[in-house]
Amino acid sequence: MKHIDEKTNAIRLLEQKKLKFSTHNYVNSGAISGVEVAQALNENPDIVFKTLVTVGKSNQNYVFLVPVAKELDLKKAANAVGEKNISMLKSKDLLPLTGYIHGGCSPIGMKKPFKTVIDASAKNFETIIFSGGKIGYQIEISLEELKKALNFKLENIVVTS
Repeated sequence: MKHIDEKTNAIRLLEQKKLKFSTHNYVNSGAISGVEVAQALNENPDIVFKTLVTVGKSNQNYVFLVPVAKELDLKKAANAVGEKNISMLKSKDLLPLTGYIHGGCSPIGMKKPFKTVIDASAKNFETIIFSGGKIGYQIEISLEELKKALNFKLENIVVTS
């Protein structure tokens, strides 16, 4: 995979903190879904995470990272952040709230910090991959390094069959 020349807010923030990470670019692959992104990167879909923004009953917003082939369990997610229930943020509200568009939303470099929960499966891998803040851009980083740029907790938040 080709590395990224253009800098996004997420990439700039990681560089400012002098963190160890790498970037991936799948711009010309035609990939749209998260699973297609994992295929374009030639990576295990279990280490490629999608960033989901939600709104709780209290009107607070929350960010969840789950593997691209999995689905967020809204009940487990609400529990993880101490809400009665949560729902997905409407697509039209994403840009004004986070500064990112659907498909290019990174948990790093949002307009303001939100409580963030990453699916606990992430701890099974040396690094995880998620959006670099623009469609076609991905960041690969260890949880240890990510902790220096993003306050998050690990919880089981995916639908289990």
